[in-house]
Amino acid sequence: MKFLRWLLIPFSLIYGLVTAIRNWCYDRGIFKSTGFDMPLIVVGNLDVGGAGKSPMTEYLIRLLKDNYKIATLSRGYGRITKGFLLASGESKASDIGDEPAQFKHKFPDLDVAVCEKRVDGVEQLKDDHDLIILDDAYQHRALEPGMSILLFDYSRVNEPHFLLPAGNLREPFGGRKRADVIIISKCPASLSDLEQGRVIKRVKPYPHQSLFFTTINYLPAQTIYGAPVTNAIDDQTTVFLLTGIANPKPLLSHLKKQTPLVVHHNYPDHHRFSLKNISKLADEFSACASQKKVIITTEKDAQRLGEQDLLAMVKKLPILVLPIGISFLNNGQQQFDELVQTYVRQY
Repeated sequence: MKFLRWLLIPFSLIYGLVTAIRNWCYDRGIFKSTGFDMPLIVVGNLDVGGAGKSPMTEYLIRLLKDNYKIATLSRGYGRITKGFLLASGESKASDIGDEPAQFKHKFPDLDVAVCEKRVDGVEQLKDDHDLIILDDAYQHRALEPGMSILLFDYSRVNEPHFLLPAGNLREPFGGRKRADVIIISKCPASLSDLEQGRVIKRVKPYPHQSLFFTTINYLPAQTIYGAPVTNAIDDQTTVFLLTGIANPKPLLSHLKKQTPLVVHHNYPDHHRFSLKNISKLADEFSACASQKKVIITTEKDAQRLGEQDLLAMVKKLPILVLPIGISFLNNGQQQFDELVQTYVRQY
């Protein structure tokens, strides 16, 4: 832990006390938690940053969309709008947030909604949908979900369980007890049984919880408009990587397996790209003497590149998007699918 973070531990203790009291009040019914007579699936994590919530939400959408009318509900982090908003095909990341914009882009027929108050959002959606998937709502205790899926990033499992601001946890580690399913995400595909056992000891799932291991499944590159691209990268390609996500390390590692020539333009999570950012990228790309060069970004970042003030410059650049999915280790997919589908069928 960096020295500055040690200095922040007193503030983490205060934050932890406030969070623990808040959770205790919800657990005892002092604070009201609203439930609904319909399937509500929450996807979340305990720490700040990317644990793979969006790929998991998309997995659930694909699993359930053919048999049920689904809506997703998010806070809409980073948007300039307020209150409840149902996305349209013209909605931008600035209107609804980058992750909801990504869901709407990939699943045009899906109802994608944003609302800071999830209870209000569910009230607006419940009459017209069979189930609602709530992205990043694990700490939203005002809502009582029917199934909670909690993700832990494999690369961060061994980090100390310090709360904000000294650490990365949004709430005490004991908060994992509310989860029905625990997912260890972004694992190496060859994760050994021994290492899996060590992770389980570290996470300490409760008896009522099912635990699964997943790995990132990188899909073929495509243009920013969704057209597939073949042979985009080889060991002679210079890749300019543009990211504004919480943890770009897995993507960076994946690309470096294909080419050693990676130039990373790295920005904070949910960063709103400016003309200055894109101009810098364009200038470096133009100055690069490599015969084969390409710009790669993530699906989430691509949503923020679609803003009107950036479009003219973005259209001039050969930007490719690298979609991701998830794969279950230990043949866990069937068990996970049945667990989710059984829960939904109860209604």
